[in-house]
Amino acid sequence: MIEKADIVFWPVAMDTKYKDVERMENKSIDFCFFNGAIRTSENEKLAKLLRKKSKYMIAFGACACYGGIPGLANLFDKDEIFKEIYIENLTTPNPKRIVPKEKVKVKEGDLELPEFYDVVKTLDQVVEVDYYIPGCPPPVKIIEEAFDRLLNGKELPPKGSVLAPMKSVCDECPFEKSKKKISGIKRIHEVDKVENKCFLEQGIICMGPATRAGCGAACIKAGMPCTGCMGLLPNSRDQGAKMISALASVLGIEGEEEDERKSKELIDQIVDLVGTFYKYSLPAAIINRRVIKRRR
Repeated sequence: MIEKADIVFWPVAMDTKYKDVERMENKSIDFCFFNGAIRTSENEKLAKLLRKKSKYMIAFGACACYGGIPGLANLFDKDEIFKEIYIENLTTPNPKRIVPKEKVKVKEGDLELPEFYDVVKTLDQVVEVDYYIPGCPPPVKIIEEAFDRLLNGKELPPKGSVLAPMKSVCDECPFEKSKKKISGIKRIHEVDKVENKCFLEQGIICMGPATRAGCGAACIKAGMPCTGCMGLLPNSRDQGAKMISALASVLGIEGEEEDERKSKELIDQIVDLVGTFYKYSLPAAIINRRVIKRRR
């Protein structure tokens, strides 16, 4: 594949400057694989620059596609994050309570930092995206198939397509499945022995039913439940809501009187609700951040 591609911009491997990209003709880059969520003004500026210079913009990886793990910062605002990291963090002595500023004068001159945004955004919340390759990281097989299709002139799918299978991780899972109901929820370290059957039926939350296939159920085959990095299923608007619905179907709740009490008991057993159901997809969710009330 390398012999078919002329890489013109790869910040982690090549010393290409932004000004070099700015001098390129518009649409002179055939395919841009953009990695990472939009957290700062620099991220946004680069995304818009590469969109302008590229024929096709591809969100590459869970962070670009859905916000990724950095997107969990949307549970807080900028002020809360800076306070926690720079002021209240016991390992960071800061008696002057200094936090990063966009501009500061020093004896050598003016220093500038990118603006740190209040929220984390997905790539398509900033620029138009043609295709998506999910995963954290994207599976090698998915990357190979995408490159083969893009570089060898094969017919491209409709714009906005996810270049990954339409099935769920459950379709790739080797574990046995039944219709057993569960009466409690456990974390993986609380289980003495992981059995060769569906994690959910063992009371362990596995995001497989709400997550797109393509990874080959790699985590599950290694004895760990799926955490959802391949993102939303086709025709699914909200990965977390989809998983909550799937979880409800295996809860051993019978009768309306018992329903509310037992549901609350089971929900209370889930440690970190948002981190469990929206680990990679909070910025892309219907409610994509915590609503913070400010005093006037």
